[in-house]
Amino acid sequence: MTFPASHKTVFVLDHSPEFAESCRQNVDFDIFTKSRGTGVIPLAPISKSLWTCAIEAVLEYCRIVFDLFPTGKLIRFVASDTESHLLNSWDADEQNLPHMAQSLARLGPPNENEDSSECSIMHGLASAVEVLCECSEKQHEVRTSLTEESSLIKNRGRIVCITSVKSDSHVKMLEEWVQDAITQHNKLAAGSDSLMPINLCELYLIHTMPLGVDSTITEDKHVVSSVLSSFIGASRSGRYLAHKLAQVVQVHFDLAITTITGIPMKEEQNASSSANYDVELLHHKLAHSDLVTFDSSGEMNTAMGLTLKWCTPRSNTIELQHCTGAFRVTPVDVISRPSSCLTNFLLNGRQVMLEQPRKIGAKIVSHMLTSHGGEIFIHCLMITRSTLEDPPSISEGCGGRVTDYRITDFGEFMKDNRIAPKESTVDVDIEDSPIMNVKSQLERQTRHWPMVISNTIVFNMLSHVDPLPSLITKVTIFDYKRTFR
Repeated sequence: MTFPASHKTVFVLDHSPEFAESCRQNVDFDIFTKSRGTGVIPLAPISKSLWTCAIEAVLEYCRIVFDLFPTGKLIRFVASDTESHLLNSWDADEQNLPHMAQSLARLGPPNENEDSSECSIMHGLASAVEVLCECSEKQHEVRTSLTEESSLIKNRGRIVCITSVKSDSHVKMLEEWVQDAITQHNKLAAGSDSLMPINLCELYLIHTMPLGVDSTITEDKHVVSSVLSSFIGASRSGRYLAHKLAQVVQVHFDLAITTITGIPMKEEQNASSSANYDVELLHHKLAHSDLVTFDSSGEMNTAMGLTLKWCTPRSNTIELQHCTGAFRVTPVDVISRPSSCLTNFLLNGRQVMLEQPRKIGAKIVSHMLTSHGGEIFIHCLMITRSTLEDPPSISEGCGGRVTDYRITDFGEFMKDNRIAPKESTVDVDIEDSPIMNVKSQLERQTRHWPMVISNTIVFNMLSHVDPLPSLITKVTIFDYKRTFR
């Protein structure tokens, strides 16, 4: 059994004095300036530290993961200064935001008076490799199950390191350090009953810097070895780092964004008037599988997301919908008023139909938002005709409105392909056996066999092209059959 790399993710956070520096993105918190009298000096704006911005971005990453994947996706925190600090474990009791926030609060911000020359991110990277060798509860269960899967289990994971590097050579040194750590810990895990060797590790190194400071590294992704692949990125701190991690979480867990447009809401200041708002929702990208396009490599192209239009909510929630899939959703901006209103609306037992924006033609309702057990799901609805919506009558047949089946031709096809029992012979090759010959004949004759009359032209003018259609499906054509009428 192979566990995906998304099963275990380790965040390595730089806790050196450098991250106590300001991110240089000012926040104006004096919201009472307009109501102050004349002569009152407004309060100066403040700015967050690099550490605070990194923690906020990482916790938002965790919120998205825990909202969409309540189980099976594990995250650990490791802080690194003069030594490494493990802030939680793989236990399910410690896989939640309150526990992680409490652990970070106990750790505290970086010490500005600490000697930065004694701090290194390498301590955290070495600890990250070590904890990836530890078994999760699910891995331990499979490993000790005494089945065939227990010997085939593969251990994969990710390391996301948020730090500040000096140059591309510094990045290469960190990659080599992680590679050496994997090699050493794999040797230890090979002789241990409680540890697992790492089969594949994805290293995401995110270089962050204050606003106004240019990046000194080259963004790149490459394979370091058979067990380590590296992804190098750079981002300014503040809201830019949060946006960067929001993009990373979509790549890590195959997520996509659906923008719900045209949501009517009453104004907060004026309840008598209403305006239309947009809300972005994150979910698994398979919810777009019927609507998005595919690139040249065959991968689903969801980079631009999808926009769906709000339909008037239906009061009858018992109505049967032909659903092809259901996926959990979470708002991108969870604290915004439009997201909060939409969430409360759905949690109150309402459902919302979503249609594709179209300038002309009839509307196509492709998705539905509803809640189950206190969680919000997006349902993918069948956008093509379904047998559920049009029950056929006895005179029509199984296809509903489709009545022009080639029934007579299908009867002749069955007569031509009748089979009879035959005594088995031991010395006959399986490739030349009667059953294989029958399968080969059926495959050859049905390579093109339209089901309905309206889908074919050749089979509607057999009197003009006979015996060509029947000769094409034969294995060999003898000389005396080459003369056509």
